[in-house]
Amino acid sequence: MIETNEIDPSTIKQVIVTAMEETLRRDLSEIDDDTRLFDELSIGSTGVLMVLVSLEKSLGISVDPETITEDHLATLGGLVECVLATARES
Repeated sequence: MIETNEIDPSTIKQVIVTAMEETLRRDLSEIDDDTRLFDELSIGSTGVLMVLVSLEKSLGISVDPETITEDHLATLGGLVECVLATARES
């Protein structure tokens, strides 16, 4: 688990990309904040749930699925911002 004081956008992005690589079973080192999760990566709703569970374990936070909007899941940058806000509230 990552310490709360170490949580910043780059840390969260790294954890998200690692979780997505494990879920999708492919290298995602070339993605950026504008990468569209559903359109470009073809990650489905089950994949998103798997990524969120991995984030909760890695970051020691609890992500409420009710607070996540389509905008949060549209791009990698949107997901990073959502998780960062959640981490700061924890």
